[in-house]
Amino acid sequence: MVLRAWADDITAPIERVTAALRGVRDDPAALGPDALDDQGWAALLGASGPQLEELCDLADSVRCRVTDPHSLTFVVNRNFDTTVVSRLGPGDPTLADLVTEAVGLGATEICMQGPLPAELPATEYVRLVEEITGAAEGLHLHAYRAPEIVDGADRSGVSVAEHLQRLRSAGLGSVPGTAAQILDDTIRATLSPSGSAPPVADWVDVIETAHRAGLFSTATMLYGHVETPAQQVAHLRTLLGIQRRTGGFTELILMPLLRENVPPHLVGVATADATQRETRALHAVARLMSAGLIDHIQVAWTKLPADTVDLLLRGGADDIGGLLLDGGLMPGAGAEAGRVLDVDTLVDIAARAGRMPRQRTTRYQEPEPHRRTALPQVRP
Repeated sequence: MVLRAWADDITAPIERVTAALRGVRDDPAALGPDALDDQGWAALLGASGPQLEELCDLADSVRCRVTDPHSLTFVVNRNFDTTVVSRLGPGDPTLADLVTEAVGLGATEICMQGPLPAELPATEYVRLVEEITGAAEGLHLHAYRAPEIVDGADRSGVSVAEHLQRLRSAGLGSVPGTAAQILDDTIRATLSPSGSAPPVADWVDVIETAHRAGLFSTATMLYGHVETPAQQVAHLRTLLGIQRRTGGFTELILMPLLRENVPPHLVGVATADATQRETRALHAVARLMSAGLIDHIQVAWTKLPADTVDLLLRGGADDIGGLLLDGGLMPGAGAEAGRVLDVDTLVDIAARAGRMPRQRTTRYQEPEPHRRTALPQVRP
């Protein structure tokens, strides 16, 4: 299996990029994963200079066709770490208190990820869902990655399908498509030699089972490490194959693996982050490949420089994700604490993209009037 040097920026010969651009430019109505073969998509991932600008412009024209061209959508949400909120004790706010505070600040979604501590009973996976959704009417809970779902099923002695039905009956609305990494077993073994990342077949099975259970999910890619352009294309094809079978993905989120987040065994190897060129090309290709299958491309704003976020929003991405409210009762209860996207910054980002911020629900619908966050009435 061929791997690249860590985050090496792999560009493609101009003639290969030119031919691939012609293939997607000349028949924009035929976009989607089958518009090009694997070599063609990999060539576009290596676009640079004027060809990169043409690729991003094409991706943005597709965005304008499949989403509201004038809007930058966002969701008001709060993150919880399963480990933290399952261990709340005397002197801590209750989980219901944290939920109530988040809703009072405007949140329509709670996102909870992370494993349940081994010393707690498996029933806590379900109890946490019941407590969160019971604390506020109409709140959407987006929780538990594939490894956590498998853990809950194994510790409960039931199938993944039965465990997911229990979670859904308790109030779970959707599951994060994180822990996908790159859907290639060699890559996953390189990033997680301890076996903490489930095999590709297992991850796919859990996500498809969740979709069949009536739960929707995000689709993700963790890029910018040892995977090659060909493996990025294969990953996207796997996700889009799932979408063809289930229709359960609401959005695609591409996240760079930052050096500060690599596992300990890779610290000496991870000497760089993905380049801006790669990030732009990948988001543009993802927009073109997903046309007709996944409408929304979300920018992982917490993991990218502000200028890169701006470029992605002019290169195919339509959604900024969540505001990630911290609240005051226990700001450290969730991952990425301290990375709140305030309304003024959101408005500025939208203005630079030539768009207006528009609040959405987790499923990209309009929130109820009483749940809408007040935004300044400005136009870009």
